[in-house]
Amino acid sequence: MSGHSHWATIKRKKGAGDAKRGQLFTRLTREIVMAAREGGGDADGNARLRIAVEKARAQNMPKDNIERAIKRGTGDSKDGNIYEQIMYEGYGPNGVAVIIECVTENRNRTVADLRHLLSRSGGNLGESGSVAWQFKRVVSFTVAGTNDFDKVFEAALEGGADDVTQEAEDIEIVGPVEAFKTLSDALRKANIQIEEGGIRMIPNQEMELSVEQTIQAMRFIEGVEDLDDVQNVYSNLLVTEEALSALESA
Repeated sequence: MSGHSHWATIKRKKGAGDAKRGQLFTRLTREIVMAAREGGGDADGNARLRIAVEKARAQNMPKDNIERAIKRGTGDSKDGNIYEQIMYEGYGPNGVAVIIECVTENRNRTVADLRHLLSRSGGNLGESGSVAWQFKRVVSFTVAGTNDFDKVFEAALEGGADDVTQEAEDIEIVGPVEAFKTLSDALRKANIQIEEGGIRMIPNQEMELSVEQTIQAMRFIEGVEDLDDVQNVYSNLLVTEEALSALESA
């Protein structure tokens, strides 16, 4: 597993007990709303919604909250804010390319927050397409490393995966976007619990910086992720084991 994926794993484990994860239910709700809006309210027929609901349940989100979010997504309920999904592109410190996925009910607030943070970090927002060409969209699933690797590999292969890699705590499965449902269904059929899953952007080529510059960029990305309207951040930063060790000991 790449250093970048290992960093993502560390953040996910850390986030489970972090006080600032008060934002978690809001983000989970937004993901359920957008998934239901995109593919309908039937979780059995909508893989993205099924994963979002399973993730919400794993975080002990009340059943009523989940059902309300689904109804808002399908249009069966007009309660709450009307969300839109927006993707921003730009550059962070030291020229690191970033793609920022947001779900917001106030586009002006979101872009103002992003511009402020990017400017403060020596970066800037770019025009649509200015950064996206450096990335490709893939489907990615993460399952616990306690699963039998051969069993996961076989199910992933059946579902149309391109790559399966393992580290001590996680197994990561990557495939083409069109394999989202077949991969999800294959893992589910094999009784393999998905911890994380969805469409993400991976860089065509990673940018290697010094350890100090890498840590600066990592802290910037974490700052962007902490913004209320941000769902996901993707970058072309190469996160080395040396940089991870330095960050953890800082």
